[in-house]
Amino acid sequence: LHDAEAYLRSLFPAPVESPVGIEWFHQSCSELGGDALGYHWLDDDHLALYLLDVCGHGVASSLLSAAAINVIRTGALPGIKMRQPAQVLGALNRMFPMERQNGLYFTIWYGVYHVPTRQLRHAAGGHPPALLITSDPATGNRLQTVASPGLMIGAVQDVTYEAMTITVEPGATLYILSDGCYEIARPDNSMLDFDEFQEFMRTHGASAECLQRLVEDRKSTRLNSSHRT
Repeated sequence: LHDAEAYLRSLFPAPVESPVGIEWFHQSCSELGGDALGYHWLDDDHLALYLLDVCGHGVASSLLSAAAINVIRTGALPGIKMRQPAQVLGALNRMFPMERQNGLYFTIWYGVYHVPTRQLRHAAGGHPPALLITSDPATGNRLQTVASPGLMIGAVQDVTYEAMTITVEPGATLYILSDGCYEIARPDNSMLDFDEFQEFMRTHGASAECLQRLVEDRKSTRLNSSHRT
C-alpha cells in the first residue's frame, strides 16, 4: 500500500511559480485513495488543469486513478482536442465504462487556461465545483463557483458533456478540490458541508497560507480516518 501511494504521488507534477503559479496539497488517510491531479502545457499559451476522484478506497481505486491520469497527461485520446474539455470528458467516459472497471467510476474537473486572454474553459463530470477567489480591498474577497453539469465518468455511455468559459481576473486564485476537503466528520458525527467550506475559503482563499490553514482547520474537526483532504 505504501509503494502504491508513493507511485501515485510520483505522478503529480511539481509545483511551479511562473508563468502561472501552481501548488497542491495531498493528505493520505489510513486507506489508499483514488484521488489524482495534474497540469501540463498543451502549447505555449494553453495550460491544462485537472483533478479526478475514483469512487471507493483501496488498490483498485488507486490503479484506475493512475490509469486515467496517465491517459490525460499523455493525451492518449485519439482524435480528441485536449484544449476542448467537453471532448476530453466524453472520450474518458467512453474509454473507462464502469462495467469494464470492476464497477468503479470517477468524477473529474478539467479546465484549459488560455494565458494571453485569461480565459478558462472548463467541464466537470460529477465533481465538486472549483472555487475562484478574487481579492478586493474595498469589498473583501469574492468567491465564484466554477462548475458545469455532467455525470461521473463511466456510469452511463453516450453522455454529452458541456464546457463553459470564465475570465480569470489578475491576482485571482483558483482552487480545484476533491470532496475530501469538506466531507469531514465532527466529533458529534455530523458532517461539514459545502456551504461551510465555501465560507472558510471566502475568508482565507486569497491568503498565501490558505492551504495550510485549511489542513489545520480540517484536523481540528478530528478528521475521520475514512476521509481525506
